[in-house]
Amino acid sequence: MAIAVDRLQTAPEAEIDQWLRMYRRMLMIRLFEEQVNDLYTRALMPGLAHLYIGEEAVAVGVCEALRSDDYITSTHRGHGHCLAKGARLDRMFAELLGKEAGYCKGKGGSMHIADPDTGNLGANAIVGGSAGIATGAALTAKRMKTGRVAVCFFGDGAMGQGLLYEVMNMASLWKLPVIYVCENNLYGEYTSNVETLAGDMLTRAAGFAIRGESVDGQDVRKVHAAATQIVERVRAGAGPAFLVCNTYRFMGHHVGDVNREYYRSKQEEQLWKTERDPIKLLGDWLGAQNLTDRARLEQLRIEVKSEVEQAVQFALAAPYPGPDKVDQDVYA
Repeated sequence: MAIAVDRLQTAPEAEIDQWLRMYRRMLMIRLFEEQVNDLYTRALMPGLAHLYIGEEAVAVGVCEALRSDDYITSTHRGHGHCLAKGARLDRMFAELLGKEAGYCKGKGGSMHIADPDTGNLGANAIVGGSAGIATGAALTAKRMKTGRVAVCFFGDGAMGQGLLYEVMNMASLWKLPVIYVCENNLYGEYTSNVETLAGDMLTRAAGFAIRGESVDGQDVRKVHAAATQIVERVRAGAGPAFLVCNTYRFMGHHVGDVNREYYRSKQEEQLWKTERDPIKLLGDWLGAQNLTDRARLEQLRIEVKSEVEQAVQFALAAPYPGPDKVDQDVYA
């Protein structure tokens, strides 16, 4: 017991606060997505959503390594990225429900949320579609000497998109401060990437002379450690980097993908949920290191759950944009 007390006394408070902040952020994403699923099943949300449940450690681990003015671009499975970069729960829910209080005034929906104030240049419904945006932002940052970096999140399905390789080539030639983060969740929609990806992902980046590494995407500590080193290197002018985070989506491709056994088994899903849950992994580690206790973690859950519920009520009560706004903030 004396050892545990010593550990609690000697662990830097800033370190404990950071781990708890990341735990809280992952929990926020999880509870947000669970609520999104509930809104969909109750027919209160128009359209579909692609849930980030199970992948929270990637967005949180990477974004924790960024400055508030650094850029990110996101994907169709982008709620986690938005929240990890600092988006507000109430405006997120409002956007998903098509309300005027949403980040894009209700016109972007689940797959097109953007929040420039937090450096979020937007989600993108096109697979790999934001790669050019992130690379362009990195070019701007370099030319203007702002010291910013850009992070481009994408799934393993984007590894089959030519745009990604075109911009990686340019980024390498021009030594742009951009980090390409592949969230390898093993499936492109309903197909295992064993059937769609030839060769090794890291060697593809190496072909452009881009330094890459692979990390356990379920362990936020490992993601954050890798991201911190990469961000520091890229910000110092070393050129682009490539990070593969091996992860898993606990739910279907989208909220309507309920019966999934034709492309992956229930046993596989259960294994990841019970043994590789990123929130549980961090919570167990915090407890094992005597950096916190279960009561504190449960209190965090209660607090976040209350915040999520209040945000939902705000969005449900918020008005829709009026008919006179139909031609505003829309581009073609």
